Amino acid sequence: MRRSFLILVLFSLAACTPAGGSHEAVPFIQGLDRPLLLLQAPGDAERFYLLEQSGRVRVATGDALAGEPFLDLSAEVFDPSARGGGERGLLGMAFHPEFESNRRFFVNYTDARGHTRVVEYRAESGERADPSSARLVLKVEQPYTNHNGGCIEFGPDGFLYIGMGDGGDKGDPDDRAQDLSQLLGKLLRIDVEGAQPYAVPPDNPFVGVEGARPEIWAYGLRNPWRFSFDPDTGDLWIADVGQKAWEEVNFQPAASRGGENYGWRLREGAHCFDPPTDCDRPGLVDPVYEYAHATGGCSITGGYLYRGAAMPALVGKYLFADWCAGKVWAYDPAKDRHEVVAKKLGPVTSFGHDHAGEILVCTGDGTIYRLQAR
Repeated sequence: MRRSFLILVLFSLAACTPAGGSHEAVPFIQGLDRPLLLLQAPGDAERFYLLEQSGRVRVATGDALAGEPFLDLSAEVFDPSARGGGERGLLGMAFHPEFESNRRFFVNYTDARGHTRVVEYRAESGERADPSSARLVLKVEQPYTNHNGGCIEFGPDGFLYIGMGDGGDKGDPDDRAQDLSQLLGKLLRIDVEGAQPYAVPPDNPFVGVEGARPEIWAYGLRNPWRFSFDPDTGDLWIADVGQKAWEEVNFQPAASRGGENYGWRLREGAHCFDPPTDCDRPGLVDPVYEYAHATGGCSITGGYLYRGAAMPALVGKYLFADWCAGKVWAYDPAKDRHEVVAKKLGPVTSFGHDHAGEILVCTGDGTIYRLQAR
């Protein structure tokens, strides 16, 4: 997502192993307006909830879209079709782990002034949310139009994780991603139970650190557009959009106690950015995988560590894409290389999965694809 619209290039052939046509992407749902996410609610394997960047959460039973939206925030969000709106709008959603009993869910959007809001709502039913139940959880002012992050996920620990971009422009001009007094350029971790508007988990790494925001879980991120947890291990995968040369995938093991510094703007990927040389600092964490714009891609779209059953060749591999390439790749951590899973999809904006762990792909032309073995 818009993120920096840079020149499209292809992954290096040395790093890419063709999949031999063993998988394909089949159209599943069509006719959406800029779909950015697809998910299912806990305990409901029939319905899919689909985010449209313009502000609506749509509901589909199977591949059939309901006529009325589950939630319509189009009057609240920044119009993505307006000037400077390409990376703004309704960007993320997460169901509370106990949604079946408490009907709570959360959305992340940029408001009419372009600032990030994380808001809690309650559902009246599986088909309709209660707009009057809105409760503001977190607001973060955005200094520029781009790099808003937008992904929110509940972790295996029950806390809500929030991806925040560095605030935008080019090169993080105010070095926000390295500034622990700011929430921009960070991965946040908060407790949405009890305290209002939220509580800070006492084991967050910067609790009690002078000058640091205690909500911060990890930092040094440019635009973590999509991150996800491995459903089997709890490991965290963070796809961070690069500046002008490198795209990266960061990894945090489930046993981590937080506090990782993934390097931006000191580094882009594993390479010096600002300063252009001698950028090593104690504690910087290298990406687990990266690729160069000079050999492929322009803006990474993170996905999921595959744990489904329908595509056995992909189990244990991280599925992701690049906005410019129109392909889905599978990164094999054991071999440190990737393979093409599907291609000719158009701009891939995001991913989704169902309760069985099967993967769906959102594209900018309004189509949701289902990945499957041939």
